[in-house]
Amino acid sequence: MYIELSDETGKVSPAIIEQTKKVLAFAASYIHLPESKEMAVTFVDNARSHELNLQYRDTDRPTDVISLEYKPDAEEIFFDEEMDIPEDLLEEMDPFIGGLYISIDKAAEQAEEFGHSIEREYGWLCVHGFLHINGYDHYDPEEEKEMFGLQEEILTAYGLTR
Repeated sequence: MYIELSDETGKVSPAIIEQTKKVLAFAASYIHLPESKEMAVTFVDNARSHELNLQYRDTDRPTDVISLEYKPDAEEIFFDEEMDIPEDLLEEMDPFIGGLYISIDKAAEQAEEFGHSIEREYGWLCVHGFLHINGYDHYDPEEEKEMFGLQEEILTAYGLTR
């Protein structure tokens, strides 16, 4: 999987950037995502997180990770309007799955609050957001159990334990 990383803050260490690439590639392999898929990760501060949270989720506060799932649209790929394009073909033609915005401020706050390393927190946020852009959610107890269970499996298998 190709992962485009950017750091709007200029404060993320090379070690965290490298870990982010590795943990996301591991998570993609773990859920059997095709290697052709692509995603983006942007590290932001709380001010930018707040702005994005308001824009995309209508929530007036910063948050730790914002996941923006991308689903291709047949009209964007310039097919004849009369054609019925299968969903799997659209996904194959457009490998981009979405993007994550991770607040470095929230990551630091939460690592301290939860008493674990900053590496664990960044790993948790990456995998959590990654699962969201791959269709997992936690809006009801059953979904939450599935998503959080898979998230912990991935982090443990990768080696980022509590």
